[in-house]
Amino acid sequence: MRLGALEVKLQPRASLPGWKAALISVLAIVVALLLFSVLFVLARVSPLEAYREIISYAFFNRFGLPLSISRGIFLLLCTYAFIVPYQAGLWNIGMTGQLYLGSLAVYAVVLALGGKANPSAAYPAGLIIPLLMLAAMAAGAAYAGVAGFLKGKFNVNEIVVTMLMNFIAFWLVSYTIKEGGPFMGGSGEGEGFKLPAALNAPLVAGVPFTAFLALALAVLLTFMFAKTKVGYEIRAYGKSPAAARYAGISGLRIPVLVFLIGGALAGLAGYHYFAAVPGVYKIPTNYGYFGDLAFYGIICGLIALGHPLPAIPVALLFGGLSVGGRFAQGKLHMNFGLDYALLGVLMITLVAFQFFYRYQIVVTRLEREPADVRVLR
Repeated sequence: MRLGALEVKLQPRASLPGWKAALISVLAIVVALLLFSVLFVLARVSPLEAYREIISYAFFNRFGLPLSISRGIFLLLCTYAFIVPYQAGLWNIGMTGQLYLGSLAVYAVVLALGGKANPSAAYPAGLIIPLLMLAAMAAGAAYAGVAGFLKGKFNVNEIVVTMLMNFIAFWLVSYTIKEGGPFMGGSGEGEGFKLPAALNAPLVAGVPFTAFLALALAVLLTFMFAKTKVGYEIRAYGKSPAAARYAGISGLRIPVLVFLIGGALAGLAGYHYFAAVPGVYKIPTNYGYFGDLAFYGIICGLIALGHPLPAIPVALLFGGLSVGGRFAQGKLHMNFGLDYALLGVLMITLVAFQFFYRYQIVVTRLEREPADVRVLR
């Protein structure tokens, strides 16, 4: 496109340094907050006051910060569940169903141990808590593995399969916690029984220990993708399944493997929020809210370009804004859904700005002398 003596054109990026990707993301966040300010103005609320309430509660309040961390860790585990298949060119849309199955496995183990009938009993937490985590990961992996097998064996679309399995898991949870269901709690219909106090997850510096586990997983996954044979095979399959098969990489093993790993991480997210976050320790009546929230793991994974380490600040930001948005909604007497609306605008803007991850705008001055080329990065 020509603008007078200038020619403007799009040029695909050969590569994008990490600092530039971070700068683009920060710019996208600023634009999203400016766009969302319109809603505050329409509600006759000062945008500066609203954002001050959201940020101060989410990241600087002694009550809000632990909630933001817990929410961020949940999103981070869901992001990992998306990233691992994504590296193989596959889309795991089933984190919701997988975390539901993980949570059911946790409470099934507790039920088998008599924890529902005798919640005050003493249990060897050092043995049982790892068992609960393994049960959650195994259930999530098994559930996700179905989609991986169908994809690898019969080339069935994994997006359709995982989405349908989300609905199956949702209604399975509903059956187990409704009146007369095996996991129903004593506080009313549609709520799971409470985890025995002896099995409450230990806190470190006021946050669940799963927070540190999630950070360690970021390092482990980064190492796996960068330095191991299986990581190379996953990435090679993601570049070209046909070429990977020609090189001897199994077209069945990789889809099954990445969905098993992704499902295990989603199951761990179910353990984290329903069995390790203070104030929950049960499958709550609004379990569907956490299932919906899990979808933001997809957005976090896309923003992080499929890399685990950059996903950490993105997940924490999304978690904090959802917590702060809900708080500001009540304090400023705004309509219900402020947190979802804020995350939605942020999500759309960040996805739109991914355009600049792939392309750069090149401006060339048209003149006889050697062109003066300036690249807007």
